Amino acid sequence: MRRFHRFWIEIGWLCIAAVVYLSLTPSPPDPVHVENADKLEHALVYGFLMLWFCQDYRRLGQRMLLAALLVGLGVGMEFLQGLTGYRSFEYGDMLANSIGVLLGWAGAHTVLGQIGAMLETRIANGHGE
Repeated sequence: MRRFHRFWIEIGWLCIAAVVYLSLTPSPPDPVHVENADKLEHALVYGFLMLWFCQDYRRLGQRMLLAALLVGLGVGMEFLQGLTGYRSFEYGDMLANSIGVLLGWAGAHTVLGQIGAMLETRIANGHGE
């Protein structure tokens, strides 16, 4: 567990809250105006969430649970969107979210999985000067 574990987890929960809000708001921002770009956005967001939480949850069982919960979040958001009347239910978005989770997990096994530890080292060294 890292020194700032609670801080990183709280930031992660804020990111999840933002995803829920943006998933259910009637007029979410549309930063990329390309056909099917939303699938890439879905994959990037869910990949980021998985990678973020993998920084602190390093054991296989923890990551499996995390992946299942994030895939469940993506599926749940799609069902809720379908109930809103102003957003649409799309299986493609569920697939993109799930692919993002897998990519985030894979990224956690690269240098990307060490970003949090590197940031903490820089913060600690910055305070020591």
